[in-house]
Amino acid sequence: MTDSTETLTAPGANRPALAFILMTLVIDAMGIGLILPVMPELIRDVNGGSLSEAAIWGGILATGFAVMQFLFGPVLGSLSDAWGRRPILLASLAVMSADYIVMAVTGSIWMLLAARIVGGILAATHSTAMAYVADISRPEEKAPRFALTHAAYGVGFVIGPMMGGLLGAFGPRAPFVVAAILAALNMVLGWFVLPETVTDRIRRPFTWRRANPFGAIMHIGNLPGLGRLLAVLAIYEFALYVYPAIWAYFTPVRFGWDSTMVGLSLALFGIGYTIVQAGLVRPFLKTFGENGTILFGLTFEVAILATLGVVTSGTIALILTPISAIGSVAVPALQGVMSQRVGEDSQGELQGVITSTISLATILAPLVMTQVFYFSTRDGAGFHHPGAAFLLAAALMVGCVLLYVAGTRVPQADPDGS
Repeated sequence: MTDSTETLTAPGANRPALAFILMTLVIDAMGIGLILPVMPELIRDVNGGSLSEAAIWGGILATGFAVMQFLFGPVLGSLSDAWGRRPILLASLAVMSADYIVMAVTGSIWMLLAARIVGGILAATHSTAMAYVADISRPEEKAPRFALTHAAYGVGFVIGPMMGGLLGAFGPRAPFVVAAILAALNMVLGWFVLPETVTDRIRRPFTWRRANPFGAIMHIGNLPGLGRLLAVLAIYEFALYVYPAIWAYFTPVRFGWDSTMVGLSLALFGIGYTIVQAGLVRPFLKTFGENGTILFGLTFEVAILATLGVVTSGTIALILTPISAIGSVAVPALQGVMSQRVGEDSQGELQGVITSTISLATILAPLVMTQVFYFSTRDGAGFHHPGAAFLLAAALMVGCVLLYVAGTRVPQADPDGS
């Protein structure tokens, strides 16, 4: 009897399901982007105070979101290994829709914080979506399809802030209503087009020992080669968080940009990122293979970060912004390598660990990067250099290159131990 997962990996058999997953990721990114332009105004609307005080609460909300994503990535990934991808994804979309409605109508800052905590838990379903992609993909398809998921995120991050800015004209709560509608409509679509991929052959019982982020990271990290790859991913994400952490502060100080120019540069990066993930990853993989693509991407990031650390021309920086996205070819290739090194019954757990690893970087990196920026630009600083954080990021990326190269020299075992 043919396994249903084998049927789903047949060419063309999974296109509606893959389209749903990509749409889910677009909506996830749009949901984040939609609310970014209006979040400061919403915080002031429910809590009063100045913009500076709103920024403090904005940091608390962002940290709460990231902490929940870190804690629940492996939990939801492991639940999807046990219960199936379909119920986790559909239930999450339903709760996500309700969560956006709560944010649209709340008059309490504490309720808003609770909603962002719930949102962080639901954002951890990214691991389940990635596990679904792994389920329906043949080994040679995994890295290119992971690239499509990153492209979907890029599309969402381009569209979301633009829509959020336009909808903000109708008040700070309007984008949340639209985000709720989009999540609900996507849930309805998934109900009809999303088959289950977890069969009894690959189903794995849920255990808290492997579902908590620390236990899951230790278990996955002990598999041959994966500990090193997770360390590479963690350092990579930590280094690249220099962009969201200080870009809006760095560019006005260094180049005299206003908010319009900052927004334009971010849109250009989003467009470049989408083009790279949708159009360049597959040719890179065919030309260089997964290892070569990873090494190229990491090395390219070193060059871009070091250049941004010393450049003084705003025109050059703006030109480099979309070009810098080329380095992102490393991530789907890295995910593809890791996905091939675990068994079919652990894809959800692996993607949950990846989600938690990235979330941990987003918790810690802003604290480090903003402090470096502060101490290198404050009045009376003995070393005045606005690009210091980018130079630190470049140094960390050099560490990524060395760590990855060291790992490629060690033969890796297959998931079955052969």
